[in-house]
Amino acid sequence: MDEPEQYGDTDGEEATEPGAGGGYVVVFGQQLKALRERAGMDRSEFASRVGYAPSTIAAFEQGKRIPLPTFIDQADEVLDAGGTLKAAKKEIERAQYPAFFQDAARLEAQAVELHVYANQAVPGLLQTTEYALAVFQMRRPLLDADTVDQRVTARLERQAIFDRVPMPTVSFVIEEAVLRRPIGGWNVWRGQLEHLLLCGHRRNVEIQIMPMERSEHAGLAGPFTLIETQEGRRIAYVEVQRHSRLYTERKPVREFEEQYGILRAQALTPTESLDFAEKLLGER
Repeated sequence: MDEPEQYGDTDGEEATEPGAGGGYVVVFGQQLKALRERAGMDRSEFASRVGYAPSTIAAFEQGKRIPLPTFIDQADEVLDAGGTLKAAKKEIERAQYPAFFQDAARLEAQAVELHVYANQAVPGLLQTTEYALAVFQMRRPLLDADTVDQRVTARLERQAIFDRVPMPTVSFVIEEAVLRRPIGGWNVWRGQLEHLLLCGHRRNVEIQIMPMERSEHAGLAGPFTLIETQEGRRIAYVEVQRHSRLYTERKPVREFEEQYGILRAQALTPTESLDFAEKLLGER
């Protein structure tokens, strides 16, 4: 993999995001429509064959919605496309994410090690459906309902990394304040903490909490993620306000690794952290 020193640096403009007519999604929609017409089906008939509403098919064909992999498989078979649509699945899956996160999502899915420092919200890999929904609904400027649904689905699909074979090593350092903030309300908060506890008991996952009472802190510059690829490449990903950057040169990556190592030393141990989360649950 020959990445430049940094890439993926973008202003995160909405026009490049799902639901806004992203290029590849639009081309896929045009291809879907052409194959449907070649098969002599109108939208209603095709919709009935694949189990979707005609309005949803129209949105797929116009590039306004991103189809799920299961739909792509169905459509390929119903339209006798010979694998043409199925071949687009990886690119369509990538298009589920905001433009500024697409490169990081690809690397994350292939990682053998993943280490995350979070100080704003529960990391996406640990979020419940309800918590993720609340996060995207709170986003400003507001996202339309279809885009919110797409983002939630994409976020949950990322969590398949935990069950991948061979299992990757995944760790998190999360600020105590993040776990105390009831995003989505107290019921959502409780479900999120319970889910975090379940994730923390996975053999390949370690979760550490950084207490607010700590007087020393190595991560005051903000959140980041460390990724190690199957080829042994080490990469750092930083995202703030829809601006993102992937670092691949050894010097900046080593600096993030140093920060993360100190953060882990300053935080509660994984066992202490799970006990702390259980105590938080008992407070309400």
